[in-house]
Amino acid sequence: MLAQLIQQIVLAAISLISNFLSALAGGGAGLIQLPALILLGLPFTKALATHKLASVTLGIGASIRHYKENNLNTKYSLVILIFGIPGVIIGTRLVLFIPDNLATLALGILILFLGIYSYKLKRTEEIEKIFLITNLDIIKGGLVITLIGILNGSLTSGTGLFLTFWLVRWFNFSYTRAVAHTLVLVGIAWNGSGAIVLCLNNEVKWLWLPILIIGSLIGGYFGAHYSIIKGEKIVKKSFEILALIMGLSLIIKSYII
Repeated sequence: MLAQLIQQIVLAAISLISNFLSALAGGGAGLIQLPALILLGLPFTKALATHKLASVTLGIGASIRHYKENNLNTKYSLVILIFGIPGVIIGTRLVLFIPDNLATLALGILILFLGIYSYKLKRTEEIEKIFLITNLDIIKGGLVITLIGILNGSLTSGTGLFLTFWLVRWFNFSYTRAVAHTLVLVGIAWNGSGAIVLCLNNEVKWLWLPILIIGSLIGGYFGAHYSIIKGEKIVKKSFEILALIMGLSLIIKSYII
């Protein structure tokens, strides 16, 4: 009984912290939550299904806050959905055929890459730039979003950060607006699509799900709130440290599965 109580407290802390940081930085809940579920003993695909299902509430919590700021652009929201969801579905199909140790190793390498990339990335406060984006630019950018969707469906961790960066660099979004689109569309639509596919093919850890959902909802709302009023600098450094720790842990774990 005591062990189960401690486990629920640990899960609540993991969910709250990971989703708060994700909502604050524009992606990356999986950098903490998914590796933590794996390190707590769940097989990769089972951890992925549980994580995705819980992460849908991250988008709901964040959308409640961002809705007040009117931060979503209808045109680009449709681009993200139309190009991204097919990629997510493809990715969730692919991950079912990847052995746990290889998926865990790939996830660890991806997280390390994100940590190093984030460290080298010199960011300042973005000002939304006005450029003429042609239909061809939208298609090219959309195809990259499809690739990000495949990563989201198969490896999931940190792919929200990729989308945030891509929206800023290709579509000239301000950082705050990019964060809003990532949290709401990836959190609800992408993760929802992936969760449905995975739940049809994998057993979800239902006992852990309620506390993860509560943490996602609360963390998503308050993370979105502080992303609007505070910005990214403190969380960026936190993610770099956590990415290195979690990435190395998963790489080591992949060799002992």
